[in-house]
Amino acid sequence: MTGQSFVPTKAFFTKGVGRHKNKLQSFELALRDAGIEKLNLVYVSSIYPPNCQIVSVDEGVSFLSPGQITFCVMARNATDEKNRLVGSAVGMAFPASKDHYGYISEHTSFGKDEKEIGDFAEDLASTMLATTLGIDFDPETGYDERREIYLMSGKIVDSTSMPCVTSGVPGLWTTTIAAVVFLP
Repeated sequence: MTGQSFVPTKAFFTKGVGRHKNKLQSFELALRDAGIEKLNLVYVSSIYPPNCQIVSVDEGVSFLSPGQITFCVMARNATDEKNRLVGSAVGMAFPASKDHYGYISEHTSFGKDEKEIGDFAEDLASTMLATTLGIDFDPETGYDERREIYLMSGKIVDSTSMPCVTSGVPGLWTTTIAAVVFLP
Protein backbone atom coordinates (compact mmCIF):
# COMPACT_ATOMS: atom_id res chain seq x y z
CA MET A 1 0.00 0.00 0.00
CA THR A 2 1.39 3.39 -0.93
CA GLY A 3 0.38 6.85 0.17
CA GLN A 4 1.34 9.68 2.38
CA SER A 5 2.14 9.05 5.97
CA PHE A 6 1.66 11.60 8.69
CA VAL A 7 4.07 11.36 11.59
CA PRO A 8 3.85 14.37 13.90
CA THR A 9 7.04 16.35 14.47
CA LYS A 10 5.70 18.49 17.33
CA ALA A 11 3.09 18.18 20.06
CA PHE A 12 1.72 20.23 22.94
CA PHE A 13 -0.19 19.63 26.15
CA THR A 14 -3.33 21.60 26.93
CA LYS A 15 -6.29 21.47 29.28
CA GLY A 16 -9.56 23.27 29.84
CA VAL A 17 -12.74 23.56 31.88
CA GLY A 18 -16.15 24.54 30.57
CA ARG A 19 -19.48 25.15 32.31
CA HIS A 20 -22.88 25.56 30.69
CA LYS A 21 -26.48 24.45 31.15
CA ASN A 22 -26.05 22.19 28.08
CA LYS A 23 -23.51 19.36 28.16
CA LEU A 24 -22.29 19.87 24.58
CA GLN A 25 -21.79 23.60 25.11
CA SER A 26 -19.82 22.93 28.29
CA PHE A 27 -17.51 20.75 26.16
CA GLU A 28 -17.17 23.57 23.60
CA LEU A 29 -16.24 25.98 26.40
CA ALA A 30 -13.64 23.51 27.72
CA LEU A 31 -12.13 23.38 24.22
CA ARG A 32 -12.07 27.20 24.17
CA ASP A 33 -10.38 27.28 27.56
CA ALA A 34 -7.76 24.88 26.16
CA GLY A 35 -7.30 27.00 23.01
CA ILE A 36 -8.31 24.25 20.56
CA GLU A 37 -11.98 25.01 19.85
CA LYS A 38 -11.44 26.07 16.22
CA LEU A 39 -10.07 22.69 15.15
CA ASN A 40 -11.64 19.54 13.75
CA LEU A 41 -10.24 17.14 16.30
CA VAL A 42 -9.58 13.50 15.50
CA TYR A 43 -8.90 11.29 18.49
CA VAL A 44 -6.00 8.87 18.11
CA SER A 45 -4.50 6.28 20.39
CA SER A 46 -1.48 6.37 22.59
CA ILE A 47 1.81 6.52 20.68
CA TYR A 48 4.16 9.48 21.08
CA PRO A 49 6.12 9.51 17.79
CA PRO A 50 9.90 9.16 17.62
CA ASN A 51 11.78 12.46 17.28
CA CYS A 52 8.70 14.49 18.22
CA GLN A 53 9.31 17.74 20.10
CA ILE A 54 7.09 19.13 22.86
CA VAL A 55 6.28 22.82 22.37
CA SER A 56 4.26 25.31 24.43
CA VAL A 57 0.51 25.72 23.95
CA ASP A 58 1.00 29.19 22.47
CA GLU A 59 3.61 27.98 19.98
CA GLY A 60 1.54 24.92 19.08
CA VAL A 61 -1.67 26.85 18.50
CA SER A 62 0.23 29.30 16.26
CA PHE A 63 0.83 26.43 13.78
CA LEU A 64 -2.88 25.64 13.49
CA SER A 65 -5.62 27.15 11.32
CA PRO A 66 -9.37 27.29 11.98
CA GLY A 67 -11.07 24.18 10.58
CA GLN A 68 -7.83 22.23 10.34
CA ILE A 69 -8.11 18.48 10.89
CA THR A 70 -5.93 17.93 13.92
CA PHE A 71 -4.99 14.72 15.68
CA CYS A 72 -4.95 14.50 19.46
CA VAL A 73 -5.06 12.17 22.43
CA MET A 74 -7.80 13.52 24.69
CA ALA A 75 -9.33 12.66 28.04
CA ARG A 76 -12.81 14.16 28.56
CA ASN A 77 -15.13 13.99 31.55
CA ALA A 78 -18.28 15.80 32.67
CA THR A 79 -20.71 16.10 35.56
CA ASP A 80 -23.91 17.95 36.34
CA GLU A 81 -23.71 17.15 40.05
CA LYS A 82 -23.17 19.97 42.55
CA ASN A 83 -19.69 19.89 44.12
CA ARG A 84 -18.72 16.61 42.44
CA LEU A 85 -14.99 16.54 41.77
CA VAL A 86 -14.51 15.77 38.06
CA GLY A 87 -11.21 15.28 36.28
CA SER A 88 -9.38 14.36 33.11
CA ALA A 89 -5.67 13.79 32.57
CA VAL A 90 -3.19 12.75 29.92
CA GLY A 91 0.15 11.24 30.88
CA MET A 92 3.25 10.75 28.79
CA ALA A 93 6.39 8.63 29.09
CA PHE A 94 9.46 9.55 27.06
CA PRO A 95 12.04 6.96 25.98
CA ALA A 96 15.74 7.69 26.44
CA SER A 97 16.28 7.27 22.70
CA LYS A 98 14.51 9.95 20.65
CA ASP A 99 14.43 7.40 17.81
CA HIS A 100 12.02 5.21 19.84
CA TYR A 101 8.36 5.93 20.38
CA GLY A 102 6.87 6.82 23.74
CA TYR A 103 3.41 6.40 25.21
CA ILE A 104 0.52 8.71 26.01
CA SER A 105 -2.33 7.68 28.28
CA GLU A 106 -5.69 9.24 28.96
CA HIS A 107 -7.58 8.89 32.23
CA THR A 108 -10.80 10.26 33.70
CA SER A 109 -12.03 10.09 37.25
CA PHE A 110 -14.44 11.44 39.83
CA GLY A 111 -13.43 12.36 43.37
CA LYS A 112 -9.66 12.54 42.75
CA ASP A 113 -7.45 15.61 43.05
CA GLU A 114 -4.97 16.78 40.38
CA LYS A 115 -2.00 14.95 41.89
CA GLU A 116 -3.88 11.65 42.11
CA ILE A 117 -5.29 11.75 38.60
CA GLY A 118 -2.05 13.09 37.10
CA ASP A 119 0.07 10.43 38.80
CA PHE A 120 -2.30 7.72 37.60
CA ALA A 121 -2.13 8.91 33.98
CA GLU A 122 1.66 9.18 34.18
CA ASP A 123 1.85 5.68 35.68
CA LEU A 124 -0.26 4.24 32.85
CA ALA A 125 1.99 5.75 30.17
CA SER A 126 5.20 4.78 31.95
CA THR A 127 4.09 1.21 32.52
CA MET A 128 3.04 0.78 28.87
CA LEU A 129 6.44 2.07 27.73
CA ALA A 130 8.33 -0.04 30.28
CA THR A 131 6.66 -3.23 29.04
CA THR A 132 7.59 -2.50 25.40
CA LEU A 133 11.19 -1.74 26.37
CA GLY A 134 11.58 -4.96 28.35
CA ILE A 135 12.14 -3.28 31.72
CA ASP A 136 11.78 -5.83 34.51
CA PHE A 137 9.52 -4.63 37.34
CA ASP A 138 6.91 -5.90 39.78
CA PRO A 139 3.51 -4.49 38.74
CA GLU A 140 2.29 -4.84 42.32
CA THR A 141 4.72 -2.23 43.69
CA GLY A 142 3.66 1.41 44.01
CA TYR A 143 4.18 3.84 41.16
CA ASP A 144 6.88 5.88 42.95
CA GLU A 145 9.00 2.74 43.36
CA ARG A 146 8.35 1.57 39.79
CA ARG A 147 9.13 5.06 38.46
CA GLU A 148 12.59 4.84 40.03
CA ILE A 149 13.13 1.45 38.39
CA TYR A 150 12.01 2.85 35.02
CA LEU A 151 14.36 5.83 35.28
CA MET A 152 17.31 3.77 36.58
CA SER A 153 16.95 1.38 33.63
CA GLY A 154 18.25 4.15 31.38
CA LYS A 155 15.53 3.28 28.86
CA ILE A 156 12.94 5.80 30.07
CA VAL A 157 14.21 9.35 30.49
CA ASP A 158 11.13 11.11 31.84
CA SER A 159 7.38 11.08 32.34
CA THR A 160 4.84 13.81 32.95
CA SER A 161 1.13 14.49 33.02
CA MET A 162 -1.44 17.20 32.38
CA PRO A 163 -4.31 16.88 34.89
CA CYS A 164 -7.44 19.03 34.89
CA VAL A 165 -9.73 18.79 37.93
CA THR A 166 -12.59 21.00 39.14
CA SER A 167 -15.89 20.79 41.04
CA GLY A 168 -19.37 20.66 39.58
CA VAL A 169 -21.57 23.74 39.88
CA PRO A 170 -25.31 23.65 40.67
CA GLY A 171 -27.49 23.86 37.55
CA LEU A 172 -24.64 23.54 35.06
CA TRP A 173 -22.70 20.86 33.26
CA THR A 174 -18.99 20.99 34.05
CA THR A 175 -16.60 19.45 31.52
CA THR A 176 -12.86 18.88 31.91
CA ILE A 177 -10.49 18.04 29.09
CA ALA A 178 -6.79 17.28 28.93
CA ALA A 179 -5.06 16.64 25.61
CA VAL A 180 -1.85 16.13 23.70
CA VAL A 181 -2.27 17.81 20.31
CA PHE A 182 -0.10 16.73 17.38
CA LEU A 183 1.40 19.03 14.75
CA PRO A 184 2.91 18.24 11.33
